[in-house]
Amino acid sequence: MSAKMTSAQLLSGLKAAGESTRLRLLALLAAGELNVKDLTRILGQSQPRISRHLKLLTEAGLIERFREGAWVFFRLAGSGAPASLARAIVNSLDASDPDLERDHARAENVMRERAEAAQEYFKEHAAEWDVIRGLHVAEDEVEQAMLDELGPGPFECLVDLGTGTGRILQLFAGRAKRAVGVDLNRDMLAYARTKLEAAQLDHCQVRYGDLYSLNFADGEVDAVVLHQVLHFLDDPASALRESGRILKPGGKLLVADFAPHELEFLRETHAHRRLGLEPGQVAGWIAASGLKLAARRDMTPGMSSGEDKLTVSLWLAEKAGFGRLTGGRQKGEGQEAAH
Repeated sequence: MSAKMTSAQLLSGLKAAGESTRLRLLALLAAGELNVKDLTRILGQSQPRISRHLKLLTEAGLIERFREGAWVFFRLAGSGAPASLARAIVNSLDASDPDLERDHARAENVMRERAEAAQEYFKEHAAEWDVIRGLHVAEDEVEQAMLDELGPGPFECLVDLGTGTGRILQLFAGRAKRAVGVDLNRDMLAYARTKLEAAQLDHCQVRYGDLYSLNFADGEVDAVVLHQVLHFLDDPASALRESGRILKPGGKLLVADFAPHELEFLRETHAHRRLGLEPGQVAGWIAASGLKLAARRDMTPGMSSGEDKLTVSLWLAEKAGFGRLTGGRQKGEGQEAAH
């Protein structure tokens, strides 16, 4: 274990783990996020008993607990000395142990059912998402531009606000040691979780949360991304202020959204609150958030795409402070670059 523990921490962690069901829980939660209902099904034990075991493991810092609406999910702790102990314990277990093998098989069934349910939700909404994607420059071009602007990192913690399908987490997974997607739509969170599990991106997580009141400390993260989110919000300025709050000095904010347009059906049919974003207005919101605009890029479809095609705009901003992060192309101080 790389992280050091006090004798009290070590004894607490070992005591919490020193029981057969709790060892099985650690092994299960090392493989993915599960809720109490999932765990009772897998282990064949009562809800009160499972909850008691989870409480002890949580108090010892070996696992993390987080709420998603009415559900409470658990996963192996991701940082700190107790997390290192939890991972060491799991790595010491014999995967061929009959109890662990049976648990793993049952967990795969639970996750398969979860993935099928999430896929049904995706299929129900895929047509409307395809309509939106077909209105602007190719998605892979937008994603490459986002990678270019935010830069190679590596980022200790990247947060994707309004994560939706979790695609942005997958996109930046190779550039972040930890990536967290936040969304208020539980169905989308379920879908994103299954996609991340299928891609084996254990360092990427999704969380239920309000963009106006994020469950992150001041200066906790070093990159925030909002991809096609602001046009849905009543108060984009507040969401950007909250983004600025959680960014550490030198941290980066990347916004991707539509430039102003006149496609009224997007408001009527797809719940867009704003028909694109005015560049000057976004720049004002960024400044009011304590951030400095570093770059802006417009991605306009080709002339052959037709009149109803949308321009996608990217804004890159930075929070003043020490330790400027490794990132995208550097602009002159105070310069706004339009591409």
